[in-house]
Amino acid sequence: MVVSESRAFLPNFCAIRMVFAVVVSAQLLAVVITLGAFPSPGTFWSELSLRSLYIQWVALSVAALYCVARRPLGKLSHSVAGVLAWMVILLVTGLVFAMARLLGLPTGSPTGLALAHHLAIAGIVGAVLLRYLYEQHRERQRELAESRARLQALQARIRPHFLFNSMNTIASLTRVDADLAEQVVQDLSDLFRATLSDADTLSSLSREFELARGYLRIEVQRLGERLRVEWDVDELPDDARLPPLLLQPLLENAVYHGIEPSTDGGTVVVSGRFRDGMVNLAVRNSLPPAPPARPRAGNQMAQDNVRARLDAAFGSDAGMVVGRVDGCYQVRLHFPAIRT
Repeated sequence: MVVSESRAFLPNFCAIRMVFAVVVSAQLLAVVITLGAFPSPGTFWSELSLRSLYIQWVALSVAALYCVARRPLGKLSHSVAGVLAWMVILLVTGLVFAMARLLGLPTGSPTGLALAHHLAIAGIVGAVLLRYLYEQHRERQRELAESRARLQALQARIRPHFLFNSMNTIASLTRVDADLAEQVVQDLSDLFRATLSDADTLSSLSREFELARGYLRIEVQRLGERLRVEWDVDELPDDARLPPLLLQPLLENAVYHGIEPSTDGGTVVVSGRFRDGMVNLAVRNSLPPAPPARPRAGNQMAQDNVRARLDAAFGSDAGMVVGRVDGCYQVRLHFPAIRT
């Protein structure tokens, strides 16, 4: 059984960055404890060396056990996992203390008192550390929940005017071409089914092209010969993964801002290239020969939608560039080709 990342109480102590953080934190703790003991200048470095050795033993041993036990602990409730993780710190501290005694390393106090002293420090530091990790975990969960809700809302957004126009198109087609009206209904239902899909589930380029063609078929029924569409995506891998409904908002913008305002219509070009494991996908539309008398509302929300979902899916490996190319408006996306 695979443990969900959302259930895991502890971070991944197997990661190199986490191990580095443990080493640095343990060394800082050794410095603080040594300074708090007010050693004489002549013994500071020797005492720091011993404390560093001791604390690093404890810290790295605990990190190794957390690395091994992260999956079993992730199956438990946070309170039980926290208590067990805290007990691991005390157990390792006691074992390292016993080993230090066997090796003859000085502890500065009688055995019982020194052990109690070490366990008290380990218990307090461990409790503070585990509480900090728990609060970090809760904050990550809150951010993840907010991000999922925001992305689900962005994914579900289709302009109301498109829905109204589509319904009017269907109503007019039912009187003249029932089969075509049925096809438009099917295309529209596919689009809305995609808006209801899980925002965490990636789609594929082939599926997104299918939805995009369905959307454009609906718009062609409304705009007729005013809307011309060109496709140049043969080089792209059909199974490359991407967030669902990533292409449709860009096409909707192209039609709404570039084609509808022009009395002669215009052309929408969807093109793509695949180079060095990266998908480059562009949506370009012609512009009206003259600015409309009443400029339409901007398309920033749709572009922010696409940019946010690209970032959520691929991080800094993906991006979007917007600008004018050869007198046309173009939005170009790039993202790594994660394939099934």
